[in-house]
Amino acid sequence: MKIVFRLAWLLGLAALGIWLWTVLFPAPDKVIRRRLTELARTASFSPDGSDLARLAAARNLAGFFSTNVEMKVDLPHFGRLNEMDREEITQAAFAAGSRAGGLQVKFPDMIVTVAPGGQAAVVDLTVTAVVAGESDSLVQEMKFTLHKIDGLWLVTRVETVRTLSGQPAIHLLHFELCSAAGSFHS
Repeated sequence: MKIVFRLAWLLGLAALGIWLWTVLFPAPDKVIRRRLTELARTASFSPDGSDLARLAAARNLAGFFSTNVEMKVDLPHFGRLNEMDREEITQAAFAAGSRAGGLQVKFPDMIVTVAPGGQAAVVDLTVTAVVAGESDSLVQEMKFTLHKIDGLWLVTRVETVRTLSGQPAIHLLHFELCSAAGSFHS
C-alpha cells in the first residue's frame, strides 16, 4: 500500500511540474495568440471615450509594433499604406479614433506558424471590424509577421491578403446572406 501511495504522490508531483512548466513557459504560438488578441482589444474603442483616453490607447496600440513596420495594406477609405514607424501608428490610430464613433476589432481565427528557432512567426488571420453607426462590418484577411524583440513578440510586417476576386475586403452582411443561401461569391 505504501508503494501505491508513493507512486500516486510521485505522479501527482510530475503532473504539477508539467502544468507549472506550461504556465511559466507557454509555447510561442500561445503567447502570439494572446498578444494579438490583446492587440485587437486595444484597437477597439467606445464612442464615449475622451481624447486623452484615445491618445493613451493609440500609444498602447503602437507598442504592439516594432519601431518600423512594413505595411502592404489596402484599406477602404485609407488607400495603400507602405511603411510606418510607431509615431505614425500612434497618429493614425488617434485620427481613426477621432473620426469613427466607435470600433470593435476581433481576430476570430488565427493560424500561427512559428519559424524554426522560435524568434519569428507568421500569422494568417481574419480581421473583423465593426464601426459604430455602420450597417456593414469589414472582414479582411491579413498576414502579420512578428519577431521576438527584447522578449516581446512585435509586429514587423502587415499585409492584406487578396481574395480570388481581387477585392481586398468582404462585407460581413454579404457573407452572411450568401452563406445562408448556400452560395458565397465575393
